[in-house]
Amino acid sequence: MALTPGISSIMNTKSLIFTLALLLIGTSACEDDFIGRTPVYSIDSENYFNAEADYRNALIAAYDMLQASYLNVMLGEIASDNTLAGGESATDVIGIQQVDDMIHTPVNAQLQSIWNWMFAGINRAAYLLEFKDKTEFEGKAQIVAEARFLRAYYQFELVKWFGPIPLKGDERFALGDETSLPRASVEEVFAAIENDLELAIPDLAVNAPQTGRATKGAAQALLGKAYLYQSKNAQAATVLREVIDSGVYQLSDDFEDIFERTGENGPGAVFEVQYTDAEGAGFGCLQCSEGNVAVGFNGIRNHTGPFFDSGFSFNVPTQEAYDAYEPGDQRRDVAILDIDAWAAQTGASFGIGNEHTGYYNRKYIARKGDSNIGDQNLTNPNNYRSIRYADVLLMAAEALNATGNDELARDYLNQVRRRGFGDLDHDVNASGDALRDFILVERRLELMGEGHRFFDLVRTGAAAGAIEGFSAGKHELFPLPFEEVQFSNGNWNQNPGY
Repeated sequence: MALTPGISSIMNTKSLIFTLALLLIGTSACEDDFIGRTPVYSIDSENYFNAEADYRNALIAAYDMLQASYLNVMLGEIASDNTLAGGESATDVIGIQQVDDMIHTPVNAQLQSIWNWMFAGINRAAYLLEFKDKTEFEGKAQIVAEARFLRAYYQFELVKWFGPIPLKGDERFALGDETSLPRASVEEVFAAIENDLELAIPDLAVNAPQTGRATKGAAQALLGKAYLYQSKNAQAATVLREVIDSGVYQLSDDFEDIFERTGENGPGAVFEVQYTDAEGAGFGCLQCSEGNVAVGFNGIRNHTGPFFDSGFSFNVPTQEAYDAYEPGDQRRDVAILDIDAWAAQTGASFGIGNEHTGYYNRKYIARKGDSNIGDQNLTNPNNYRSIRYADVLLMAAEALNATGNDELARDYLNQVRRRGFGDLDHDVNASGDALRDFILVERRLELMGEGHRFFDLVRTGAAAGAIEGFSAGKHELFPLPFEEVQFSNGNWNQNPGY
């Protein structure tokens, strides 16, 4: 698999020079005049940002790496108690199998990809920020704010997975930084995330200027999440309530519709990663796909039948995850597809893969009717619902409960439950620790299959009791790729236990 380079192998973009010279010369011009002519137009990475279009193109490049975060989502479920690795066999994509079994090591292609791809996103955002003051034009503040949001997003992903990471401010990483820049502490990384988001929020539009672009609410929600991960509950409650009280977002009436094409970028979409089926992809460069690669990987093995396309049967929900839903909870059959019941209902057929549980991640499996240009399994157009309004409500409920405001916490929790059950009969009346437990269970049920479960278990201290093979003091973080530690020449220590 071709990989976008990590810090240790970022190319010196100064060497990539694009030159346009005059090709038409008069018949009387001599050879010396041609050879000695100064190029009319010459651009390299250091003199690029000369017009609004240059900033917009750089911003598009920074957004582009969001599409590679499909792997973060898939492994965030597989590492948890929600799903098993699945696949064709116990050796199908061995790195995924190892994460599922908690036997992963620093030599793991999938973990290396997460490191590489998220750092590529950081570097693209930092490129724009490095030259943010070079050229003035109307609307630049919004573009700079979006770049800050994106860098915070990528850094948040990395600190979740790997803990301490190097920081370089508004400047790109370059060759040699791995031997001189330290890994900043988790506290320093979160401080950088907070700073970027706090600077971005005032300049971001309330309503996105274009579908998929970051908004004020998206930055506030991500900031609230960053606070929650640090147990800064009062700050989290304040900023998350600002999102709720803005009136911009609401729970969609139909939970099932959220994850269909008709539900993309709906009223509860705070931030979605946009995917398309209109551009081809291949296994040689999975991060190049404009489609959601995880959807094909999650797909039903050898499926023939209506509505769904087939796939590779990874990320299969467990029986325990299916049984976690209460009777009457309409979210269960939206989140998890019972393949035996589906086959009995429709006459569909399917294959049996590794660790077959009889269940599939219904939110993110391939649907029929898409173009899937290039490869059906790699170019599915299903957007990733990165931050949903229900997630914001539950994060706010958790933060409010932790700061003693159980009444409002219950209100937010029950808003989510009422949508899930379709009635008021399942409202929760608990307080204190019991209410906190309800909120955390509700996060699992509402966000099943969306990549949050492992990190929720880790940050709440529940991972060791829920995940088979999880070793406290080790598996809270994943190992740095072996190559990064090696190239750092002893500057970066490996995470504990690896």
